[in-house]
Order: sequence, then structure tokens, then C-alpha cells
Amino acid sequence: MTSASTIRKRSLAVLSGVAVAALALSGCAAGTDSGTPGASSTITVGTTDKVTTLDPAGSYDNGSFFIMNNVFPFLMNSNPGSSDVNPDIAESAGFTSPTEYTVKLKPGLKWANGHDLTASDVKFSFDRQLKIAADNGPSTLLYNLDSTEVKDDLTVVFHLKAANDQIWPQILSSPAAPIVDEEVFSPDALTTDQEIVDGNAFAGPYVISSYKFNELVQFKAYDGYQGLLGKPKTKTINLKYYADQSNMKLDVQEGNIDVATRSLSATDIESLSGNKNVVVHKGPGGEIRYIVFNFNTMPFGATTADADPAKALAVRQAIADLIDRDAIANQVYKGTYLPLYSYVPAGLTGATEVLKTLYGDGNGGPDAAKAKSTLEAAGITQPVTLNLQYNPDHYGASSGDEYALIKSQLEASGLFTVNLQSTEWVQYSKDRSADVYPLYQLGWFPD
Repeated sequence: MTSASTIRKRSLAVLSGVAVAALALSGCAAGTDSGTPGASSTITVGTTDKVTTLDPAGSYDNGSFFIMNNVFPFLMNSNPGSSDVNPDIAESAGFTSPTEYTVKLKPGLKWANGHDLTASDVKFSFDRQLKIAADNGPSTLLYNLDSTEVKDDLTVVFHLKAANDQIWPQILSSPAAPIVDEEVFSPDALTTDQEIVDGNAFAGPYVISSYKFNELVQFKAYDGYQGLLGKPKTKTINLKYYADQSNMKLDVQEGNIDVATRSLSATDIESLSGNKNVVVHKGPGGEIRYIVFNFNTMPFGATTADADPAKALAVRQAIADLIDRDAIANQVYKGTYLPLYSYVPAGLTGATEVLKTLYGDGNGGPDAAKAKSTLEAAGITQPVTLNLQYNPDHYGASSGDEYALIKSQLEASGLFTVNLQSTEWVQYSKDRSADVYPLYQLGWFPD
């Protein structure tokens, strides 16, 4: 998931693409009843990911959505392992005309604080997403929503701009669609994490019983949840945040946490795979990595002193010609990532390697001679300086090695000089939305 506002504000260029496999580790932590996570009434999960905000209008990232998925209700949802969406807290949902999608809620829904959960909350949730339209939020996913109408306490009608929108049910399960309590959340501004927690404004499978921002979150099962996912098997889940993956790896080895996810380095995963008390779970990830160019501030960008769109294009093309994606996937990520030559990662419907023949040697490899020729044809004869930013925590500790290798690949050609810098995720997320970085790392997660 990336902020859709990025697409609104600037063009994106997918260059150094890699697709990610999903990996998690589980073990037997102190105090659990068996080596199977979930067999105990309490489990502890470790992560190096970060939360931006608990307010669904203010974040569009995996770390924040991980929490939202567990504590907020959705009209539509998917069972684990399936991409098909079905009614969650809805009793029924479907098109009642080409531009009207009608949802009927299950009766008797309650927020954990005792407030009634009605169609009014649904309208409120979608109205505020569009009104707030936060730069780091997911409001642009609602591009086809014209208005939301309450018919009665249990019935809401979405009026769509374009007819027969077959992805609308998926949108209702997306980061733009958590339902929030209108008696707790502000209608026109982001609500603070503490206000949300203090208001007990939850109606998902879990509530948040204790919250320390990016340190520790405790979830308690919510008896009032009536959704698709069913009653939680584990009563209490502790989510522990780590500043770096080395401490998380140590806690896995010492049995202090039951599950570790997002993320350990490929080297750590390889090492832990040999531990008889640890199980490595693997699956298709659908996650991708890429470099974003700010078309205004990149070399020869529109607002630079030497603005030249033809030269800016040549710079982007030359970088794409030089990046060795296979080397990144294998040297840095030990084969847990795959080279990406498409906008859609392998494993998802529609994935084809449409970009593979366009850059480099035409077969996925780099081509320094082609890159040099591209720059010279645009009138660029001196090495180009690139200011490249990456994030060391949200996308995993191996990001440092990944971008060091990218720097090495680009500079080895003699065509570029790379100034490489990193920023922690919370600030990084704000900076990229404010157009601080000319070139920067970003990722996308399936919604």
C-alpha cells in the first residue's frame, strides 16, 4: 500500500522493482501452552513495522492497516487465504441499480463502548474520508463514490459516479473502508490515537486494551463482533514493536515472542530456519518495491534551475538500464524476493513481465552501454548527481544493503554519483508527501 495521493501529486516511475514473498516465523514463547501460536489464551507478536496513525483517514500503510484490520469493522471482508470478498458486518450487499450499491447491516451491532453501530456510522465514515482527504490517507480509493445515503438504521446506499463498478465490493474491504464511531471520531479532522483508544471505538474481532505508540499494543477479543472472520481463537494478543530486527531475532531465539513478522533480513530468516524451535511460514507475498521520481525536483526536473524534460526522461531511462534486479533479489534477499518487470507482481491476476524488454539488455539484465548512449543522446555528458532516500525500518533492515547495492550499481557505470540518505518511517512518510525527496524508496502491498 502506498499513499494514493502520491499518484495525484506526481508521476511514478517503477525502476528498481522487486516482488516479495510473505514470510513469518513462529516459535514457542515462555508462558504458552504449546508450540502452536493460538493454542494459548495469549500470544506475543513481534514486528519492526510502524504505525502512522490509528485513524483510517490518515494512513495508507501496512503497519497501520494491520491494526485497523483487527479492531475496526468492515462492510466487506475476505477469509484468510482468499481474495474473494463477502459481507462482513453486512447482512447483504449488492447492486440495486447500475450506479447504486446497497448494503444492509446485521441487526443489533454495537461498538465496544456500547454505542449503536448503524448506517449513520457508515455514511459518516465515508463522508469524512472524502472531506479530510489526508495526503497520507486512502481517500483517493473512493474516486468513484458520489455520495452515501442512509435509508434507515440498517440500510445504506452508495451512489457511484460510473456504472457497474465491479471493484466496488473490494473497495469496501480496503484501507478506505473501516467503519468508525461517529460519536468518537471528528467529522473533518484526524482523531488522535489516544482519543480513539480512550473512546473504545472498536467493533472488529479485537479491541485495543493498552496502547503505547510504536512500542506495545495489547488486543483483547471483542465478544460483540458479528463479522465474517468469526470469534477470535486467542483472547489476548500483544504486539511488540522493535527498533531493529536484530533484537527481534534475539527474542525469537530466546522464546520471548511467539510470532515475528515484517521484518527480518533474509540472512536472519536463513539462520532461524535451522532452529528446531522455530517454524518459518512461506507464501506468495504480492508486495513490491520501487523507486519514485519526483518529476519536479529530480535532476532536470520541472522546478530545477536546469529544467529539461528530455534530459529528465533520459536520467530515468538510464537508471532503469543500469539496475540489476536479479542481483538485488539474490545477493541481498537470498531469493526471497523476485525481480519485478511489471506493475503487477507475480502471483496476482494479470501479472505479465511487460517492462522486461524495455530496459537494460532486454532480458532483465543491466546494460551500461545502453544507459550511456541514452544520456549522451539527450546531451548529458557529465556524471549526474542523484539524491536518493530510503527507509530502514518500514521496509526492513535489508533496505540498507539493497540501496547500498543500488548506489554501487549506478556509480560503477561512471554515469551517476549517488548521495544516499535514510529516514525513519514516521518522518519519512510525512517528508515524501511534502515533496522533500527527489528520488526515494517506496513499496506497495495488496489492498
